[in-house]
Amino acid sequence: METLQIGRAKLTWLNGGVNFLDGGAMFGVVPKPLWGKKYPYNDKNQIELRTDPILLQIDGKNYLIESGMGNGKLTDKQIRNFGVKEESSIDKSLSELGITTDDIDVILMTHLHFDHACGLTKSADSTYESVFKNALIYVSQVEWNEMRNPNIRSANTYWEVNWKPIQEQVETFEDEITITDGLKMVHTGGHSDGHSILLFQDGDNTWIHMADIMPTHAHQNKLWALAYDDYPVTSVHEKEKWMNYGYQHRAWYTFYHDAYYRAIKFDESGGRIDEVERKRYEYE
Repeated sequence: METLQIGRAKLTWLNGGVNFLDGGAMFGVVPKPLWGKKYPYNDKNQIELRTDPILLQIDGKNYLIESGMGNGKLTDKQIRNFGVKEESSIDKSLSELGITTDDIDVILMTHLHFDHACGLTKSADSTYESVFKNALIYVSQVEWNEMRNPNIRSANTYWEVNWKPIQEQVETFEDEITITDGLKMVHTGGHSDGHSILLFQDGDNTWIHMADIMPTHAHQNKLWALAYDDYPVTSVHEKEKWMNYGYQHRAWYTFYHDAYYRAIKFDESGGRIDEVERKRYEYE
């Protein structure tokens, strides 16, 4: 597992699963000759995407950013359509670190699409139950509202089995909330109406988790928005704002979906000055 220490914060990437999605959908209106130079694709025009939660350890507390693909939640059709090659093994990842799901104190959900939220619950007899029973779960109020009342478009990604078992653990916020000293969640909208990002600052040390506004290193361009975005113009404006902010602070950017990089640090002009590569292995 890759780790990164940024000020008081230690980040460790867990194994949350992998899927392959259409590259055109992931890069929206950007022509393939452009995005294809930035991110590898296969003969089906699909790109590899991780769904790897980040264990964030600050001041003796265990935070989890996102929850992974989960296990046994997808039908055969969904596994095929979403190109899922591997489901979560969060228990194994945590065990290697000497902790369990019961040791997670807080979960930070940037949004609640299935590929981020399926890991929150698991099958138990004829129903579902919370995986992280002792955790407080933060999500924006807008996202929580839509999760429970999806529209005709979002019903495909906001699932009842992912929210009902954990509803007593959820705490919502409006514009932004301070989680702990130096760590904030900020509501941005864009990818979904309730989408949020994470911002951590400790002295001169800064990292930003842009979630699905910048899902991979190849989405650094401020104008490159996903076809999956509900509000792509908002995504562009929010990305411009937070990329400019991050460049000024020489911030690290962390990734949940990137199959090649865990984090990248940029300078004031957007040039890459440091990086954490993901350890690669081939799928059968």
